[in-house]
This record gives sequence, structure tokens and C-alpha cells, in this order.
Amino acid sequence: MARVPREVSQRAAQAARVFIPAALLLALAACAGDPPPLPELAVDSSRVAVAGLSSGAYMATQTHLAWSDRLRGAALVAGGPYGCAGGSLDVALALCMTGQPDAMRLAGRVRERAASGAIAPLPGLAGDRVYVLHGKSDATVSAAVSDAGADVYRALSDDAGGIDVRNSRERDFGHVLPTAGEGVDCIAGGSPYLGACGFDAAGEAMAFLFGDPTSAAPAAAGALLSFNQQGLLPEGEDALLADRGFLYLPPACGKGEPCGVLVVFHGCRQNADAVGEAFVRGAGFNRWADVHRVAVLYPQTRSSYLPLNPKACWDWWGYSGPDYDTRRGVQQRWLAAAMAALGAPLQGPAAAVK
Repeated sequence: MARVPREVSQRAAQAARVFIPAALLLALAACAGDPPPLPELAVDSSRVAVAGLSSGAYMATQTHLAWSDRLRGAALVAGGPYGCAGGSLDVALALCMTGQPDAMRLAGRVRERAASGAIAPLPGLAGDRVYVLHGKSDATVSAAVSDAGADVYRALSDDAGGIDVRNSRERDFGHVLPTAGEGVDCIAGGSPYLGACGFDAAGEAMAFLFGDPTSAAPAAAGALLSFNQQGLLPEGEDALLADRGFLYLPPACGKGEPCGVLVVFHGCRQNADAVGEAFVRGAGFNRWADVHRVAVLYPQTRSSYLPLNPKACWDWWGYSGPDYDTRRGVQQRWLAAAMAALGAPLQGPAAAVK
């Protein structure tokens, strides 16, 4: 392929917000030999939410509470409550996987963090929707842990001015994200942690977050793009992420029409280095994104032994530093930079990350 001069690609990038669809902009950058950046979209700021599976659900909870003044809700599959690990891997692997976390104590911790400015003020949760899903045959994360996640939100509801919490635990599946037909055995589970359960969890979660769909979603018709994650590092600090993440753009979003954004956090051993594009293509979010007009951001972690994170989990116990579950956490600051690049800033111009 012929190499496009750098100055040409830069001029193209400057003009792209007006004249060039987002997908074409990323293609031009790739042809120039540069890692493609995230495109800026016309984001409907009232329709921005997060979702995740397992460690990704813990990360989604942390993100929602850190930036609830800019997010409308969260979908949490096989996760647990905010602050459960308390900075300890031992606690994370025991109490926060198969124990019975104290939801009332953890809700008090949220109140303290919100009052200090470490996370968003509690009124930012007013009217938010929280979808909690747990399978009866999940032997990795207990039902009590999942329930505690829902109970923390319920305990905060009066402080916040009302939170709509749905705790769904009547379906039988293992430690997987249920899909209509993609993935492994629904009960036994295993890599890539998508279960062919005859149940479309992504579709149900997105309907709860964004409203009932107006049409069916037979197949994804948009573009799945990769982007440069390292170019978004806060002050050059290592966020312990992979070089590339993924962005799914529905056709309407790629043409500059107003769209929401859903950030989807993968689980442990579910990053692209481990499962390729199985999760970002097969989880079910993309086809419903077309219907809801929501771009889907799939950030990617990387495995490491120093700090200890060989399964490429999201940081919900402190491997990236003591502020991991606040706005000061490096992965949260990276996400804030990524969302700002997309046109959905998590931090207002008058706000301060404390």
C-alpha cells in the first residue's frame, strides 16, 4: 500500500470533523503509518453509560460512581460492589468473589468518597439505571457478591434522589456473558467467556439503559475499528493497557449523526490478546448499538507480572495504585481522556479531578 505523507494525514485529520466520516478518518491514519486515534463523534451526552463482565463489572461500577455526573447508568454482569477489595488482592479473591460483602458499610464508603470529591457527588446518580445480572450456575462469583453490588446502589438511592436498580438472577448460566447463540457451553463456560445461552444479555442491558428498541437487530452493519490506546495516557503514565482498543461505530454514528456511547469492559482473560476479537465482535452489543444509535468503546487491558495481573483483569483491587477506584486512578484518567477524544468528556470544564 502506498504511504500517505504525514502532513497529508494531519491535514485530513483537521478537516475530518466536518467533511470526512469517522471510519474513513481512521483508515487514512492507518494508511499514513500512524496508530489511528479515536474519532470525535457527535455525542448525545444524555445517553452515555458503562457495562462490564466480572472484573469488567467491578470496573464499570467504579467508573459509574466516579463519573455519575456524566453517565446515565451501568450494566453489571457477575460483578460486585464498589470498594469491596479495599486495595487488597487477598480480599478481592476471597470476600469479593465468593463471600458476603457488607453492602451498608460499602455504601458508607461511597458517601465518604463522594463527600471528599474522590468520586462524583451522589446527586449525579439521580435517575440513573443500574442493571445487575447473575447466573444461577456461576461458580466464580457468588450470588451474594452480586446482590451486594445491587444493594449498595439501593442504599444510596435516597441520597442520590432515586436510582432505578434491576437485579436479575433468575436465569441459569455460568460465569459467562450470555448470548443468543455465540460462544461456549452456557453452564460450563470457559474462554472466550461468552455463553450460548439462548438469552441476549447485551440486548436486554441496552434496552434497560437506553430504552426499548424500535426495531430488531439481525446483524451489526457498522464498522469495528481499532485505535491507539497509548496516545491517551494521562501525563505519559502507564495505565497498564494494551496498545490498541476497539470502537464499534454504527452507520449513523459514522456519518456524524448524534449518538450515545456505551463503554464495555471485558473480563479477566477476555482481552483481545487472549481471545482475539471474539468478545468485541460476538458479545452482542454491536448489533443493538445500530438500533439504539450508540457507539461502543471496548478498551483493552494487558497482562503483567509486575504489577501482578497475569490474567489482564481491570484494576479493582489496586495493582495500578492506591487511587485505582477514584477519579485519580490512572485507568480512570485514561478513560476520561478517551471519552474526551470521542466528544463525551467525563469531566466538565469547571470540575477538578481531586
